[in-house]
Formats: sequence, C-alpha cells, structure tokens
Amino acid sequence: MPHADLASENKSVFLSAEWRDLVMLNYEVSPRLLQPYVPRGTELDSFEGKTFVSLVGFRFLKTKLFGTLPIPFHTDFDEVNLRFYVCRDDAGTNKRGVVFIREIVPRRAIALLARIAYGENYIALPIKHEIVANSAGISAIYQWRLDGKWCRLHAKAAEPCIQPTEGSLEQFITEHYWGYAAQPAGGCKEYQVVHVPWQVWTAADAGVDGNCEALYGAEFSRILNRQPDSAFIADGSPVRVLQGRRIS
Repeated sequence: MPHADLASENKSVFLSAEWRDLVMLNYEVSPRLLQPYVPRGTELDSFEGKTFVSLVGFRFLKTKLFGTLPIPFHTDFDEVNLRFYVCRDDAGTNKRGVVFIREIVPRRAIALLARIAYGENYIALPIKHEIVANSAGISAIYQWRLDGKWCRLHAKAAEPCIQPTEGSLEQFITEHYWGYAAQPAGGCKEYQVVHVPWQVWTAADAGVDGNCEALYGAEFSRILNRQPDSAFIADGSPVRVLQGRRIS
C-alpha cells in the first residue's frame, strides 16, 4: 500500500513521533513457531517463501498523543521489540502488517498506555543506546537490563546508506504499514502506521549478546543468539500511528 495515502489523512492520529536509528536483525524461522501468535483475521506473510522474525531497537523521539500533546518526561525513549510479519486481505486490498511478540520500553506509563490502547505486549525495563555515525560508517547499540543483567543488540555498517531496491528483503522488512494485535478477550485490533520509505545501511557486523530466554522463551532465545540471516540499520523518519479498530 502507499506509505501515505489520502485516506489516511482523514483518520484520527493516536500518536505521532520520530523513529530513528533502527537496528533490524532478521532471522528465518519455521512458520510453525509463529502460527500460535498469528492474530485472527490475518495470515503469515513471507519473503520468497521464507518466514522471518526481527529483533528491532530504535529511538522514539518527539512523541505526542493525538499528534499535538507532548507526554511530560516521556517524549524521548528507546524501544526494543521482537516482531514478525503478517498480511490481511481487506476487500481485495492486501494489507501487510507487523505483529509484536514482546516490546520493551523504559517507562511503565508508556507500557501501560500501549497495553490499554492496542492490547500490545509491552514490558518496562531499563534501556540505553549508543549511536556513532561518522565518515567511516555507523554503529548502533541498544541494551536492556533484566534480573540485573544487560542484553545487547548491536549492528555496524560501513557501506553507504541506500534506498532498498524494489523486491528486496530490506523493503519487505521496512515497508509493512499496518499493526495487528490479538486482544486479551479475543479478536484482533488493526491500526495503520504512516511514514515515508526508509533508507538503510547493510550491516556486516551484527548480533545479540546475552540471555533472552526470560523474555522470549527458549526457542526464540536460541534463534536470537545465532547469526542473523540479514541485518541493517534504517535511518527512520517521522511517523503517525492512527487510531485502531477491531477487525474480528
């Protein structure tokens, strides 16, 4: 779908922000692993017959509710999330979306707001980042602390930043413009995320350090601690998250 169609301009904005310095580590997995998490009304999306999960760290900046109201002490923060990709046929329109398995933010109020508004699986933990960009390239690190121990998501790239080519894995990962969340009482909520396409740096050195089992379970932890099948850093952009609606 278009990244900013005219119809979206008439919908209510729930949240606006900038998403910047996105580290995206992508792992091919069996569809069997993800099937229990697929929300009602959607189906797994795939790239060239392959199913992916992504561990993503990024900076949430200039956050405003309803596009105008800054949240005191909560406008700038980091997020780390584990996601996978689905699609939905809506009256002949193929909506390609993201489902979050677990999302980490540093503030309890942010986690609570996301759980109430969309039913997303947020948890509040200490997070910190380190971004270094210069003529030699870019490196980005996101760390979160659980049970007194830090885990680390990192990527480093020396190649120039480019627009993903049409039909590439980078385009597939970055250009899912819908979110789907299974609701605690059953059913599914759908919401649209509007942003321009992002440019990316391909990462030659990337991975996860630390034990992720307490957050994601043993099977996801084993996957995340292996070498990712692809990794890149996206520059990011301003985004608008629109009001959600129940679809099932």
